[in-house]
Amino acid sequence: MGREACLQAWDALRRNPLRSFLTMLGVVWGIASVTLLVAYGTGFRRVLVRGFDAFGKSAIICRGGQTSLQAGGERAGRRIRLEKEDLEAALREGNLIKMGSLEAQARLPVAYLDRMATIAVRGVYPEFGEIRNEVPSNGRWITPEDIHEARRVVVFGSYVRNQIFGNRPALGETVRIAGVRFTVIGALDIKMQLSNYFSPDDRSIFIPYTAAAQIWNTRYAPVVVIAPVAAQLEAKAIQQFRVAVARRQRFLPTDTRALNIFGREQFRPIIDGITIGLQVLLLFIGALTLGIGGVGLMNIMLVSVDERTREIGLRMALGARRRHILFQFLAEALLITLAGGVMGIAVSYGVVALVGPIPMLGALFEDTSGKGDLHLQLSAATWLVSWLSLLAVGLVCGVIPAIRASRLDPTEALRYE
Repeated sequence: MGREACLQAWDALRRNPLRSFLTMLGVVWGIASVTLLVAYGTGFRRVLVRGFDAFGKSAIICRGGQTSLQAGGERAGRRIRLEKEDLEAALREGNLIKMGSLEAQARLPVAYLDRMATIAVRGVYPEFGEIRNEVPSNGRWITPEDIHEARRVVVFGSYVRNQIFGNRPALGETVRIAGVRFTVIGALDIKMQLSNYFSPDDRSIFIPYTAAAQIWNTRYAPVVVIAPVAAQLEAKAIQQFRVAVARRQRFLPTDTRALNIFGREQFRPIIDGITIGLQVLLLFIGALTLGIGGVGLMNIMLVSVDERTREIGLRMALGARRRHILFQFLAEALLITLAGGVMGIAVSYGVVALVGPIPMLGALFEDTSGKGDLHLQLSAATWLVSWLSLLAVGLVCGVIPAIRASRLDPTEALRYE
């Protein structure tokens, strides 16, 4: 019965090719809209997540604060300042803390030949590079030997490297940081990070923590950066750090104001809130467009029922049952819908190829490499959403005319003019 209904549906559509094609166009436009909007939402989320991941996929930033509770005879309101011994205690006692680095910060004059600028200078340990995703495009990152020997070496962020050196090669050059000579050993790749503290990494330079101690007082670190053994254990790693520092500096681990800590996972609700909300909105707009095409399909099918009333009556008089009529008209609607869906997907691929990458973060970070562009990709998930939407529209818009046709009275239908 199914094969026969499909053949009859195909025969009915061939009788009015222009009307069938124009009806199909509404479905084509609708499914293309759903597909492209879902692809845009997915691409937007991917770019946004990449921008947050540039900060560090599992970076935890710890700052000293001020106690708000009395503990061990110590008064409340005592300032907590982080030291090297605090990090060592946390690494020793916290089995969920993978690595960590002190970070000293200062804004100092940096000079090269006749150029000078005040730049954010950050004294760090080698682990900082792995935690914060610092990737050199030229040269190398800071090594343990640089720390042990207090070498006066410096790694430039991409923006300040262009600011100071322009088109000249930076590796091996000597710059003065607050009047002290440093040798350039590396330049970082451009970093499109959507979150930062103190200064964006692109606009900072990095020197060994021990070399920073030769320029300014680094006994107390403004920031300690740590990484958990796994991203999902971030909250427990933070608690272990609090407990270790609280034991050493004699304050209560429950005193949340004593240490100001935020981690990468705290950004997750922000990312999800922005991207999921946008994806739902785009899907709604696409579904609405597809629904409009479905309404056009339903209207044409209802007109077709009126035009073929006598035909339906004759078929029923010759023994066709109501379900045969129902399946035929439903098959016609689904045939138009599926054909339109295939054409819509083809149109989507054409649009993706024609549009190409869409500039997004590049203008914000003054980058022309295309790393921050949004790419429309028709993934398996996009296909699934599109086809489910298509199937729903085809069924809903085809059932109503099909039911109407199947409920016609054969006697009245034969008299219909």
